[in-house]
Amino acid sequence: MAENPSDPTEADSASGPLADPVVSGPGTSTAGRESIVVPPAILAQQAGWSEPGTDVPGPAAPKSAEPQVFASTVRKQQTSEADYENVGSGGKLGVVLGVVLAVLLVGSGIGLYVVNSGSDSKSTAADSATSQPSQTPSKTPVPPVKTDAKVLPQVSGDFGKKADIALPSQHSDGSFVVKPLIQGDGAKVGKGDWVSATYTAKDWTTGKDIPGSYDQDQGKPQLFQAGLGNLIPALDSAVVGQKAGTRVLVVAPPAAGFGDQGNQKMGVGPKDDMVIVVDIQRANAPGARVSGDVTPPPADFAAVKVNGDGKADTITPPANPADPSDLKTSVLIQGKGPKVENGELAVVQYTGVTLKDGKEFDSSLDKKTAFSFVVGGGNVIQGWDKGVAGQNVGSRIELEIPAAQAYGANPPQGSNIPANASLVFVVDILDAGIGQPAQG
Repeated sequence: MAENPSDPTEADSASGPLADPVVSGPGTSTAGRESIVVPPAILAQQAGWSEPGTDVPGPAAPKSAEPQVFASTVRKQQTSEADYENVGSGGKLGVVLGVVLAVLLVGSGIGLYVVNSGSDSKSTAADSATSQPSQTPSKTPVPPVKTDAKVLPQVSGDFGKKADIALPSQHSDGSFVVKPLIQGDGAKVGKGDWVSATYTAKDWTTGKDIPGSYDQDQGKPQLFQAGLGNLIPALDSAVVGQKAGTRVLVVAPPAAGFGDQGNQKMGVGPKDDMVIVVDIQRANAPGARVSGDVTPPPADFAAVKVNGDGKADTITPPANPADPSDLKTSVLIQGKGPKVENGELAVVQYTGVTLKDGKEFDSSLDKKTAFSFVVGGGNVIQGWDKGVAGQNVGSRIELEIPAAQAYGANPPQGSNIPANASLVFVVDILDAGIGQPAQG
């Protein structure tokens, strides 16, 4: 993960801001995991469980000897004002996490994530400071998924609001059940898709509530990639194959949840069955784009042509463009989703070019995978943190970023970005919520 400048003013100096729009961010290439949306500190919960209100450092970003393009280059260590250390893999955007064995739903400062802290990669100081013990699911085989059982909890309440779960007097028969209760008509969730979901949960064995996303954070959704084996089976199996707008009832025996050891901090015992009601808010495939009525940018902005078919956008600056003195933003498509807040994980598509000559230096579209980063976390170039915060999910924006809020005099090694270059990005904001950048 990128380090912040030792002095707050350094980000605006000629030496340039953080190397990427994401701590492996908008100018880098990787995606992330989940964590709570308040301060970026909470975004570290993927590395273990934490009590509500406890500050937890964020996930580590492994280093790679291979130079990265804009989106993949991060200011990991500042050995001098003119020297940045690159990190990442093969030009992918995002933060590279350790090996994740299972994921957690994050709620009230606690989550259902289970992460293995082991990694051959080097970690930042914040990552090494993580002392929360990780929990590893047991290797007990996960039972086959059923769509029903003789005895099931009763669920009431509207989609998008906290569910009321009434437990029967009988115990669960141990079935792993995934049953849609309300059918949505949105995009169907596929393997590797980005999903935002809210949830309500109970321990069927003890009858106690498990904190969920409606209990705090104003019901903000958890944002994660589905079907990659990084989530507890109760989550992966709940969303893959379902459509956005669907409410799903999940009854998870220990093997589909936290395994034989349970989760003490969440109050889930080693033999406890969990009941989770998941509301799938949005789903985006890795190559998704936003859609809507297009408003052309002002005449002094670069013209934008959307090529489609997973190809980078064509961005054509005006003749003899003047370097901007500050960040300039134009909304090309006005999204109708919630506003992106600092501390949230954002999932985006982007193309970046140099303002002077319009030469492309990076695009998530060429990689056919969306990029994720924590907004306002200082993990990407300053122009990205400032430009994406406050925009609506579903928007397409054009950012014209001065060199002082991009890479300044020290562009990433191996990129074709000149020193002190102003940059232009077209960014599609696919989603935002509580989460962490994806593993690259």
